[in-house]
Amino acid sequence: MSINLLETVQQNLGYPALQKIDPNTQQVVVDDKTPAEDKFSQAAIPAVLTALYRYVQADEGATAFLRGNNSTNWVSEIFDDNKKEVVQTISAYAKQSNADPVEKINAIATETAKVVKENLPEGAGVKEVKVFFSNQKNNILLYLPAALNMGDLLHDAALDDNTNKMEGPISSLMQSIGNAFSKPVTEEEVKKP
Repeated sequence: MSINLLETVQQNLGYPALQKIDPNTQQVVVDDKTPAEDKFSQAAIPAVLTALYRYVQADEGATAFLRGNNSTNWVSEIFDDNKKEVVQTISAYAKQSNADPVEKINAIATETAKVVKENLPEGAGVKEVKVFFSNQKNNILLYLPAALNMGDLLHDAALDDNTNKMEGPISSLMQSIGNAFSKPVTEEEVKKP
């Protein structure tokens, strides 16, 4: 069953539809009349999904993701030492300087975990979680605003690369080739002789 994780989470939480990022300008069309909630969801949903993608690439992260529950403080877990900067960046993007979005960000991550677990096969393990998020990565990055600098905050500069925001036959082919060469593996598979 193929699922659009970003869209499903956005709909389940009742946020407005997200806008794709223009690969040329690296911006989404928002103006002063765009409600703060729209700007918040445009920043927070792709940022959380991107951070979860990075988080589960480590076996420990994937294991913790599978064990996670509603009481998990996802913001601290997935953003680690950059938690404060990420929260400030999302607040600034949404022009919500007085708001503390940690609770909303945790709700997005909790809903994401719920949706992913519902769509994983019975008895799924570390590798299945990694593959699931790897299959979602290109779609998530189409919506990630460059102004958030998530690549820097998550220590992966490739996340902010504008080629991740391009669509079309050639871009899709290149992304498919990149995905084929970067299939997730577990630490046990790496250690096998």
